[in-house]
Amino acid sequence: MTASKKARAACLIGWPAAHSRSPLIHHYWLRALGIEGGYSIEAVPPEGFAEFVLHLSSHGFVGANITIPHKERALSLSVPDPRARAVGASNTLWYEGGELRSTNTDIEGFIDNLDACAPGWQAVTDALVLGAGGSSRAVVFGLIERGIRRVHVANRTFERARVLAEQFGDNVRPVPWIAVGDLLPRAGLLVNTTSLGMQGQPALDVDVGLLPSHAVVSDLVYVPLRTPILAAAQVRGLKIADGLGMLLHQAVRGFQLWFGQRPEVTPELRALVEADLTKH
Repeated sequence: MTASKKARAACLIGWPAAHSRSPLIHHYWLRALGIEGGYSIEAVPPEGFAEFVLHLSSHGFVGANITIPHKERALSLSVPDPRARAVGASNTLWYEGGELRSTNTDIEGFIDNLDACAPGWQAVTDALVLGAGGSSRAVVFGLIERGIRRVHVANRTFERARVLAEQFGDNVRPVPWIAVGDLLPRAGLLVNTTSLGMQGQPALDVDVGLLPSHAVVSDLVYVPLRTPILAAAQVRGLKIADGLGMLLHQAVRGFQLWFGQRPEVTPELRALVEADLTKH
């Protein structure tokens, strides 16, 4: 039986993948919208990834989310859109006209979360992005698309920041990690895309007290929900955008592509996922 003759189903493909909150998010939306459908986790090792993805529909799926370590491989096995190509990784797959297509929804996940948490944030002229990995590329793409004039990218390995900056043009400037303190006083937006501050990782040693009073602080880490840098920003009264908000917003378009309705990120959904994250 093909996927079209039964309830539509999507999945998350990763290795490992059991920790993901994506099923919780998508099942909430399926219930809220009254859609008969499913969303499951598929733990697929790297050596089996190509076979699984190239026969996704015969496995019963209309699409998939892709997580570590498969995002770059997914790009080469599908027809990527400009966003996925710019980021160099795909996190969402779907079928269109018989073709397996892909995109990267981390971009709109980041931007839509900023819009929700800090309306008017795009009035800033200078942004400072910490880190130069795949998440950083998604963030920088979104900032340039929204017209931010100067995006500084700081990375502990300067060469990685330089390579990223060259990909995006003159608006993006690489800076050595040691220069972060000098840039904070004019950064209207500070974004952490590194794992620093994550549970079990070293702290992110950045003094948010140096930021201007109108600054917005965003952290892509969501375990813990309130990272030290976000807590320090809140003490100063700065607007913040946390990693959980980005996780929720990046899931919206995939759901719409697979199930035909655009879901909403609601306080109830956030509370549901927060409760799951804080369970012991």
